[in-house]
Amino acid sequence: MAVKIIIAILIILVVLLVVLYFVGKKLQKKQAEQEAQIEAAKQTVTMLIIDKKKLKLKDAGLPAAVLEQTPKYMRRAKFPIVKAKIGPQIMSLICDAAIFDIVPVKKEVKATVSGIYITDVKGIRGKLNTAPAKKKGKFRSWVERMQEKAGAKPLK
Repeated sequence: MAVKIIIAILIILVVLLVVLYFVGKKLQKKQAEQEAQIEAAKQTVTMLIIDKKKLKLKDAGLPAAVLEQTPKYMRRAKFPIVKAKIGPQIMSLICDAAIFDIVPVKKEVKATVSGIYITDVKGIRGKLNTAPAKKKGKFRSWVERMQEKAGAKPLK
């Protein structure tokens, strides 16, 4: 009796893993297509960064078409939004999460933009500040303190 239950559970797990594998492959293809579209439509623009915040889409001041095209489950999520002056007009743009920390506020930058999505930022006058280092966790700092007391080299 117990053997049949275990076999049934294993079969269910194998089927679940196969389904997740194919769904993951499909999502990877979709993401690759989106990256290709972003690369095809990118432009380099000079802009003055006015403000940057993480906001919900409805609070960000983006066009209504963007809100309509966003899936319902993503509407409540917070996105990195940058308010910038491009030429004579002020626009709200969505920033790539990987570069959001290095985007300077109240400075002029050359940004690579694809539609309303900022993919890269370079400073015009001088270098941009790099992202601040992550804070160490309590366990990591405790381990380093213990290693100093023991006279060992800290882990990297």
